[in-house]
Amino acid sequence: MNFDLIVIGSGPGGYVAAIRASQLGMKVAVVEKESLGGVCLNWGCIPTKALLKSAQVFNYIQHAKDYGIEAGAPKADFPAMIQRSRGVADGMSKGVNFLMKKNKITVIEGYGRLARGKKVVVTAQDGKKSEYTAEHIIIATGGRAKELPNLKIDGKKIIGYREAMTLPVQPKKMVVVGAGAIGVEFAYFYHSIGTEVTIVEFLEQGLLPREDADISKELAKIYKKAGMQILANSAVEVVEVNGDNCKVTVKNRKDNSIQVIECDVVLSAAGVTPNTEDIGLEALGIETDRGLIKVDKYYQTNVAGIYAIGDVIGTQALAHVASAEGITCVEKIKGHHPEPLDYNNIPSCTYCWPEVASVGLTEEAAKAAGYEIKVGKFPFSASGKASAAGSKEGFVKMIFDAKYGELLGGHMIGANVTEMIAELVVAKKPEPTGMEILKAVHPHPTMSEAVMEATAAAYDEVIHL
Repeated sequence: MNFDLIVIGSGPGGYVAAIRASQLGMKVAVVEKESLGGVCLNWGCIPTKALLKSAQVFNYIQHAKDYGIEAGAPKADFPAMIQRSRGVADGMSKGVNFLMKKNKITVIEGYGRLARGKKVVVTAQDGKKSEYTAEHIIIATGGRAKELPNLKIDGKKIIGYREAMTLPVQPKKMVVVGAGAIGVEFAYFYHSIGTEVTIVEFLEQGLLPREDADISKELAKIYKKAGMQILANSAVEVVEVNGDNCKVTVKNRKDNSIQVIECDVVLSAAGVTPNTEDIGLEALGIETDRGLIKVDKYYQTNVAGIYAIGDVIGTQALAHVASAEGITCVEKIKGHHPEPLDYNNIPSCTYCWPEVASVGLTEEAAKAAGYEIKVGKFPFSASGKASAAGSKEGFVKMIFDAKYGELLGGHMIGANVTEMIAELVVAKKPEPTGMEILKAVHPHPTMSEAVMEATAAAYDEVIHL
């Protein structure tokens, strides 16, 4: 069967690219080996936020008296929390299936591999192979949990994010290796419901090491106050598994001191590895760099008609980045003139509590780039709304170029800041029109995406309806 476009992978990059292509009049197919929606909808963005919401509600009930409400002692029902999370994910995946049907996109179930002659060979679960051709093919196969050499994931005692969302029993003690967004979110969830959590981070800055240093310090202060142990500038040397017990040997990289931590489960949250093996790249001579597919600013590989978006190309491993790349890619394929994505204006969100959100340069990066800067901070302790809500922790930090007044970066930590950051993304764009708002990358998942989608509806480009 022949198509105008075949997309391999149905994550937030793949399915959004497919819908936009269909809107532009293309005959489209999507190849998916597991569940529509990819990691984001099934094992990432959406189900983790459901777990985090359960933790937040549990914390609210525990502190109900602070709001003048008498409530009984709450009990965390771990299996019910997991079940709710899976239900939310299943519902979202069904929603993507509806969008595929609505947009007349053919869904091909199985494992897709590239073949010469602009072909995709799909292997179904029963081993049967089918061959499809297309004028254009987008690789959107996403990524998976990165395995450290001395921290091999066995799925039982040393786990990745998938297993962390489906554990049959709540662990009493957990070591989280990696303090990026995945690590601090799961640390918050499990600690909130009673698990004793230790976080080990290789980099010296500690929690969220890619964020502004002031944000990292504030979050570390809050986590430590809550009772979590944080070992920054440290590396896991070895994990010994003995029955139900794990012994984690951690080495401090500054003074070489050794600490042994006993726990029930070790969560490896050390980042993402691209899914680029065994998809036919070598057969077509598609260029890669350390496992990442090399593309131009419109996501064209070195082979005509083959494109790549999302986690496989080494840009920020974020759902909203993949979606924006997919839209830009198909619009260029159809002969439109989309602006290349501005990767300096991509919002980053972490959904722990308090939340963290940022866009643009950190203070350190702005100085390193040679800017003379103006920096302003406003604590939420001075906000009437924050006081009324009982969420006074955190602050907003704004960084401007002193010479021209350009907004260089915005950094936030506090309640619901992931809903605020898109305002700064739009503010960094000159003279925002409706199309500027539409093309401003809104973070996913947030309520603020509704502003972008409503704008898209006004221009007949809405994706998620």
